[in-house]
Amino acid sequence: MKYNVFEYNYYQLGNDTYNNSKGYYYIMMTLGMFLSILWVIFVNAKPFSDFDYYYNLAKEISRGLPWGDTYTSVGYSIVLGGIFKLFGASVLTAKIFNLCITFINYLCFKFILSKVNLKEIDRKIIFGLFVLFPNNILFNSILGTELIFTSIMLAVTCLYFSDLKLKYFFIGILTGLNTIVKPFFIVFFFAIFLVDVIKHKKLIWALRNSLIVLIMSVIVISPWIYRNTKLMGQRTFVSNNGGIVLYINNNSQNHLGRWMPAADVEDSIVNKPEYKKANRTEQNKMLSAAAKKWIKSHPVDFIKLGFKRLLNTYFWSDDVTYSTYGSGVNRSYVHTLFAIDNIIRVIVFLSTIIYVLLYSLRTLYSIFKGRSDELDKFKLYLIMLFFMFTSVYFVTEGQGRYSFPEIFIAVYCCYFSLKYLLHLLLKVKVIRA
Repeated sequence: MKYNVFEYNYYQLGNDTYNNSKGYYYIMMTLGMFLSILWVIFVNAKPFSDFDYYYNLAKEISRGLPWGDTYTSVGYSIVLGGIFKLFGASVLTAKIFNLCITFINYLCFKFILSKVNLKEIDRKIIFGLFVLFPNNILFNSILGTELIFTSIMLAVTCLYFSDLKLKYFFIGILTGLNTIVKPFFIVFFFAIFLVDVIKHKKLIWALRNSLIVLIMSVIVISPWIYRNTKLMGQRTFVSNNGGIVLYINNNSQNHLGRWMPAADVEDSIVNKPEYKKANRTEQNKMLSAAAKKWIKSHPVDFIKLGFKRLLNTYFWSDDVTYSTYGSGVNRSYVHTLFAIDNIIRVIVFLSTIIYVLLYSLRTLYSIFKGRSDELDKFKLYLIMLFFMFTSVYFVTEGQGRYSFPEIFIAVYCCYFSLKYLLHLLLKVKVIRA
């Protein structure tokens, strides 16, 4: 095949642009991994609390011991236990596994952005913000569920925006697996339904897709539900810690919207003989019932606590504390890092919340006018996910690490929020000039 000079230069320019873009992404991923590795090497954080539980359970699983007692979800510990079985159990092995997951997250987000209708400069900036977002570096030293949960969710997003024919089938499988990591993710099928029905205005088609996701999710978690039910002697879901989370976060002694000892609740159920005699499933039901009773009788206090939980989740840098715990790093350095990270979080998540609310209003207006097909599907998807997470945290518990899976949502929304604000400021400046 022959080209004239103009055609050759045109195709060569296209290839050069493509190669330069690829080079940028490789450089950013290399930089992100380099910073993450340095953090893991020089800040030797120790697991504690929940993180220590996941780590010790993973070690037990690697030795062939029982996979937990249904108290909490153990998806992460099961995967980590498999890693320990292959490479040996140690905190360092777990952190190296975190680094591998972080790299996978880079690749997933890069693929997602390639499927979104964006200018290349916007795509590059958003990707750079994601890679260099402080928490994406800090979290490599934390042995928590959030990293692997986020990775599976990003993989689900890749599938959703792919052209794969059986994508809803595979989305259902991954949704089921992620439900074993964090049980609330089972409701993801509803987010898919809302995006599909609003964007495409095909009720039956959207219902079919979401049902495929839900059915496959249930099939995936069924063996685990069967295992838990057999272990407890009565029907038991993926885990039994939903009740305790509701109970300790919804009571008259909780004033911060954060974790507190269950025994400190007034006339606490956990101190009663019937609770101590009950199994995990029965205890979970007792705690859930008590929490729901309190919520119904204290609606105003519940709403106040809900907003406090969201403040803790989106505007408080717990990740800095978790990722430096037991590392011996000078406290003044930790306080400085905490302050810097907190400023970044406030800017990013505040602008994200504003963007989400404004785009939600636009979505409602488009639906009312019958023009929802004009909406950006990716933005609609991000908004549905944001509301899904926010609703869960409003009711349950607020911690800074819970916002980790939303970083890719935040950097995307924050970028366009600040870009639009800058555009308005320049426009005002030009008008005044």
